[in-house]
Amino acid sequence: MTFSLAAREDSGAGPRFGIVASSSSPAVVARVAHLRPGVGAASSQNITDPRLGPALLDRLAAHGDAERAMSEVTGSAEHIGYRQLTVLGRTGPGFAYSGEKTLGTHATAVADGAVAAGNMLAGEHIPQAMIEAYSSATGELEQRLLAAARAAIAAGGEEGPVHSAGMAVVSDVDWRDTDLRVDWAEDPIEGLAELLEIWLPQRDDYVRRGLDPAAAPSYGVPGDL
Repeated sequence: MTFSLAAREDSGAGPRFGIVASSSSPAVVARVAHLRPGVGAASSQNITDPRLGPALLDRLAAHGDAERAMSEVTGSAEHIGYRQLTVLGRTGPGFAYSGEKTLGTHATAVADGAVAAGNMLAGEHIPQAMIEAYSSATGELEQRLLAAARAAIAAGGEEGPVHSAGMAVVSDVDWRDTDLRVDWAEDPIEGLAELLEIWLPQRDDYVRRGLDPAAAPSYGVPGDL
């Protein structure tokens, strides 16, 4: 019931990690997307166990090897046959796992700095379409993640309609500098696009507000001094 893409963008301040996901279920990103600044990205989907994303990131933080982190978690977690997981570290490709009880048509695709996975898909080609769209897109990491989500829909998406979508990104601060969600809508990915258009011009200002409030810009709202 979910398709997602995790990606890494290398910048002068260190890597940025992001995830975009969509699903027929509500509030998909609240359960699926897991990010840790300076460490990596992980997703836990299908019949989701939200504990597995942090577990992947814990192992990744311990030794930095994404393939080993996936092996350690899939080798020890209960009910692992029901899970579909991805993980991406500071270097190299992403890695994906689909348990034998993953629902419907499912597939994964990997590249250097990216990994996509989906279940209950209209076709096995969709994760690769996401990777290709992300790789060929330009602009901010968030804009490239959005391009991947739109490509998934254009390629057929899920077997049924999607109703939630979201994206999250971490950089060199200790919180998500982008965290956008459409938890239930008829066209959640285009709703996400509208949110992103509003958010991106203000993103860095909100980071500045956290780090140096005296230097943060005012937006002129009532009561804003």
